[in-house]
Amino acid sequence: MTPMSMVKTQVYFPASELKALHRVARAKKRRVADLVRDAVRRAWLTPPPTGPIGLFDGELRGSSRGSSRDHGSEFGEP
Repeated sequence: MTPMSMVKTQVYFPASELKALHRVARAKKRRVADLVRDAVRRAWLTPPPTGPIGLFDGELRGSSRGSSRDHGSEFGEP
């Protein structure tokens, strides 16, 4: 990974949110600045997915688990 040039900026948080953010940073063993950068990238700088997105929240059926060969039958499709 190539090092990137950083520019300092200031962000103001309500005291309670900043305290909570510091707790999360300690729990995850990360710096607050890293958490903020990651959140900004995910929320604002990552383009939204395009195209069809399938969500499935059920039990897989059949013997082809892990295989795409019978994908339709896994999801109750012909």
